[in-house]
Amino acid sequence: MKFYLAPMEGITVHIYRNPFEKYFGNIDKYFTPFIVPNNSKSLKTKELRDLLPENNKGLNIVPQILTNDAEGFITTARKLQELGYDEINLNLGCPAGTVVGKNRGSGFLALKDELDEFLDQIYKMDDMKISIKTRLGKNSPDEFYDIINIYNKYPLEELIVHARTRDDFYGNKPNFEVFKHGVEVSKAPICYNGDIFKVEDYNNFVKAFPEVNNIMIGRGLLANPGLINEIKGMPGVDKKILKDFHDEVFNTYREVFQEDKNAMYRMKEVWGYMIYMFSDNKKYAKKIKKAQKVADYNHAVESLFAEQDIIKGSGFFRD
Repeated sequence: MKFYLAPMEGITVHIYRNPFEKYFGNIDKYFTPFIVPNNSKSLKTKELRDLLPENNKGLNIVPQILTNDAEGFITTARKLQELGYDEINLNLGCPAGTVVGKNRGSGFLALKDELDEFLDQIYKMDDMKISIKTRLGKNSPDEFYDIINIYNKYPLEELIVHARTRDDFYGNKPNFEVFKHGVEVSKAPICYNGDIFKVEDYNNFVKAFPEVNNIMIGRGLLANPGLINEIKGMPGVDKKILKDFHDEVFNTYREVFQEDKNAMYRMKEVWGYMIYMFSDNKKYAKKIKKAQKVADYNHAVESLFAEQDIIKGSGFFRD
């Protein structure tokens, strides 16, 4: 099985990816938070910084583009090609209202004719591998029966399927019935995405779909960076490694931003997931969230690590 780290906006940037690889590893591909092509036809400074090869040494990086404009996609893909990238991922899965309202991400799935024409244009780039990350549809999972037929017209490098609709957001359970249809008919290799939070989730998926060889995990790895170790039968995360990882990410944010408030804001986003690894975590989560000064933030984090334990087998929103 190959494992991919899902793109999580504002979190899985190079400042997070590099320490993740250093302390946990086991990631075959890192997908970057999405890039939206702009009128200047150039990458923004923060996007360029995140994608520079020197900031991603030793990592297998796949940049992701979010757009419904073929020309913008191609122009941005060429810029990424100049940086040395030979695979691009198209985001057709983002459920955010601000994205869907512009008919991008999972919102683009409702416009099948326009999507077909868009794909026809971008797949004329025969020197660039293009994979797609998709949901099953915008409003109904039944939309996927037509959408997969559109995908099958083009030479996708890979089809990553989050087995929910846009309307599901992150609620309801992944729809294995419709996903199974995709596995059966897709001409492109299939990668699964959705609710792999614990070893049990992984085992249940593999039992149901032994023919699927790639899995993308997002929230599950943010909550438990050692999850793949556990899946592979190796020891999970211990507190020292997790603390070293946390400190490296936080200190790098402080160095890059030269401003503590923004660095703490980014770490609070990480803690929105990682806090679930710890026993009796609620009061510590509140203190971390309320911290306005680095001293208060550090005290809350130090107290959590000193006073609570990592729960074996824990996962995102564990029962």
